[in-house]
Amino acid sequence: ARGDRKGRGGGKGKKRRSGCACLVVVAVFGGGLAGVGYFGYHYYQNRFGSAPDYAGDGSGQVTVEIGKGAGGYEIGQKLKALGVVKSVDAFVSAQQENPQGKRIQAGAYLLRKGMSAASAVELMLDPKSQNNVVVAPGNRNATVYASIDKQLGLSKGTTSGVAKKDYKSLGLPSWANSNKDIKDPLEGFLWPATYPAAKGMKPESVLKGMVKQASSNYAAMGLAEKAKSLKLADPLQVVTVASLVEAEGKTHDDYRKMAEVVYNRLKSTNTETNQLLQFDSTFNYLKGQSNIHISESEINSNKDPYNTYTQRGLPPGPIGNPGVDALKATLNPTSDGWMYFVATDGHSKTEFAKTNADFEKLKEKFNDSSGN
Repeated sequence: ARGDRKGRGGGKGKKRRSGCACLVVVAVFGGGLAGVGYFGYHYYQNRFGSAPDYAGDGSGQVTVEIGKGAGGYEIGQKLKALGVVKSVDAFVSAQQENPQGKRIQAGAYLLRKGMSAASAVELMLDPKSQNNVVVAPGNRNATVYASIDKQLGLSKGTTSGVAKKDYKSLGLPSWANSNKDIKDPLEGFLWPATYPAAKGMKPESVLKGMVKQASSNYAAMGLAEKAKSLKLADPLQVVTVASLVEAEGKTHDDYRKMAEVVYNRLKSTNTETNQLLQFDSTFNYLKGQSNIHISESEINSNKDPYNTYTQRGLPPGPIGNPGVDALKATLNPTSDGWMYFVATDGHSKTEFAKTNADFEKLKEKFNDSSGN
């Protein structure tokens, strides 16, 4: 192969190269060039060319659920799989080029098929495309159920019916629903946060996400151990106290004092109210209302287990979904001897008292502010 055989085979005659052989060489050489050109072109496109992309705003509707912590590449993969964008690279590039691109968050989005990547990014940044349900601290389940129905385009009462029928399969911790008088087993277990909820999704899947978050957070807080140190029967009572604190308080300082009021009134040594909590919020819960002006005759004639004016101790279960602040206060109450409280301005200002005499003075302030 190195051309050093010219002294061998010493005959004078030389073999002629056939035309056919030359043609084969040319054909092979030409085919090689074509192959190199083909692969070279695609290598260049992959490395330096623009990624495959659709044009325009697309058509139809596609519900896309983006998980917490998902980055551009993961989002792009999901969008491509659903036919929203043509390639992952096109979406990642469009997200990087959009100044607000990194603000795309977890949630459910209503997009279209065959969209340009840039259009997909813009639509995901538009609040109108974001289909979520927000559970605010203190929200009762009835409010959350109604929001889910609205977001999923379901008839009124659908989610409430699912919750009532299928609550055992939604992921509640083993210590939940420990009282036969509980009105809603999921009350207190729809963790305050933002959740995906778009047409096409099932209400049970939305509820499962909320319950999962609650169970996870309650486990992280160690409610089982904390219940013992607070002299409560079980973790459910911790959540119940937190729901009362959330419903009655306004600030973190309020929450801690409110928690102490609950614990002091639950004591067997309480001769001030004889273990009656006397919280308006529990009566309002059982009536499905929010009313600060309740007549004594109305409240004293009602013997419902949730009426803490006529029934001693805690209500059977939570009266709402407490937030982190209320839960932390419940686990770390003040120890100043607070026994009473009054929203003296009838709305946002809560004042506390240690004796009945001081409590009566706060009631006078409330009456003066409300014109009674």
